[in-house]
Amino acid sequence: MTVEISPAEAKLEDLRLFSGTANQPLAAAVAGELGIQLSPVTITHLADSEIHVKIDELVRHQDIYIIQPCAQPVNDNFMELLLLIDAFRRASARYINVVVPYFPYARQDRMATGREAISAKMVARMLEMAGASRVVYVDIHSLQIQGFFEIPVDPLSALPVLAGYFQDEARFPVDETVIVSPDVGRARLAGKYAEQLGMGLVVMHKRRLGFSQTKTTTVVGDIEGKTAILIDDMVAGGSVLEQIPALIEAGAKPPVYLSITHPVLLPSALRRLDRDYIAELVTTNSIYIPPEKMHPKIRVQSIAHLLADVILRIHCGKTISPLLRLL
Repeated sequence: MTVEISPAEAKLEDLRLFSGTANQPLAAAVAGELGIQLSPVTITHLADSEIHVKIDELVRHQDIYIIQPCAQPVNDNFMELLLLIDAFRRASARYINVVVPYFPYARQDRMATGREAISAKMVARMLEMAGASRVVYVDIHSLQIQGFFEIPVDPLSALPVLAGYFQDEARFPVDETVIVSPDVGRARLAGKYAEQLGMGLVVMHKRRLGFSQTKTTTVVGDIEGKTAILIDDMVAGGSVLEQIPALIEAGAKPPVYLSITHPVLLPSALRRLDRDYIAELVTTNSIYIPPEKMHPKIRVQSIAHLLADVILRIHCGKTISPLLRLL
């Protein structure tokens, strides 16, 4: 991935980078890539569970970038983000650019059975009403969420970062390794992986049994005796991990590798990682992984350079087309 403009060449005097409490290590890494310091903000979680936000420096007529993934606790992190946006709007910031590497409620993008909230649409409306000028996210679960916004949205992908891990011919020979999509909905993303790595493509068909339960019905593609890299946008409870036995039954060579952008990692997923048929979970730092969740099989790849690149391009008026999720 080529950066068209370096931090040294850019005029960053009126750029301010702030972080909520959800993933401060990622924000600090992005600031390091940009060659700037994180700007100060005080966020206090009060005893009654309310949240108080105070900007600790002048931001009038400045371009603001807030980094705040909204993973668990989702509602606290999202409320922090809304309050940050409101504080910057009231402080007369010029532009409020919201970088949400992990977008909340993205799986609730439609009415599946009737009489349901379309929660992702409500999240989009609240961000706009709070005063966001622009939203940036990474590998969102449902592509159509971009259409929920009336403000500019930049849908980035961590695919180049994750695929780079597998560009090791000694460990992953091209003719002996395949990219696996867990369902038809991820087939286009898996196709991009396969294209970039020069590997074959396999697609699984699954039937959803409940909100977090699925059953694999068919595996389509040449997988006999090959190393499988199973891709997805997130791993939460671990339903994608439950599809691995079906891959091995279809002929995949165990153990299976996983390439997944967002490590939500509920306790059930961590337990499933202990199984012998899983080799590694290659993921990103879009969500902060606390030490107690850092399973020995997890391999974290940083997206700090990707986020710093898009911030520079937005701030300097450069094209961001090379970074967009072209799916």
